[in-house]
Amino acid sequence: MVAPGRIFGVEVGVTVMAEYIARHGLTRLLGVFAAAGGRQFRRGTRVIVRTERGLEVGQILCAASQDTVAHLKDPGTGQILREMTPEDGNEAIRIQAQAQQEIEVCQRHVDRLGLKMQLVEVEHLFGGERIVVYYLAENRVDFRELVRALAGEFQTRIEMRQIGVRDEAKLLADYGDCGCAVCCNTHLVQMPPVSMRMAKLQKATLDPTKISGRCGRLKCCLRYEFETYERSQHQPQGEAAAAASPSPAVSEPAPAAAGGVPAASAEPDRPGSAPQP
Repeated sequence: MVAPGRIFGVEVGVTVMAEYIARHGLTRLLGVFAAAGGRQFRRGTRVIVRTERGLEVGQILCAASQDTVAHLKDPGTGQILREMTPEDGNEAIRIQAQAQQEIEVCQRHVDRLGLKMQLVEVEHLFGGERIVVYYLAENRVDFRELVRALAGEFQTRIEMRQIGVRDEAKLLADYGDCGCAVCCNTHLVQMPPVSMRMAKLQKATLDPTKISGRCGRLKCCLRYEFETYERSQHQPQGEAAAAASPSPAVSEPAPAAAGGVPAASAEPDRPGSAPQP
């Protein structure tokens, strides 16, 4: 994109880099990416991006306006290299299939070293710069020997990432009992804590099997309307009821008949009501 400008009184063209918010990585990270050559991309376009971790497959969400960027907390930065080609798609499929073999190799080394950890997933970056191993563990794990063994096996950088049960659901879960895709794997960027008080305030059932998500913890959606319920609790009863009830419908006045007398209503008389004169 070229914007007009003046340098020393001479009209020149200044290249403006278009920026987009894109999602990338297995944990659905968000970042602000500059498009090479000011190219324009539509929402949902799959692209190859250069991030702080290396080359990755990304998906365009929206243009990076000042307002949208303000809603992101510490977004990453990078560059959009190109729209994903059929060759890139085939390479991504090959890497995804290879990741299953890599997690089997990781599990074999974990068993050999007797490490108390549960492997969750392996992420192989598109550019091959690193392999990220996600795992669960109750205590701190000394995985230095494991990293050396995996680096020698895969000939690339190994990054170990300890996660919690909610992050495990973000990586592996598909649908919730509501029938929709789980929130943590679709639109949620952060997963703030959810307490039983939120369920009680909204008068939700306290049956753990009905208010727990795929991770076994309280559902993230219990937090969505919590602030609204909390505000209504501190309002006077009359104001809270008025805010909750819909506004009454305003009916149009009946048209006047000849002589200025209002026309009779077309609504039939209710049973048992007195006839109107």
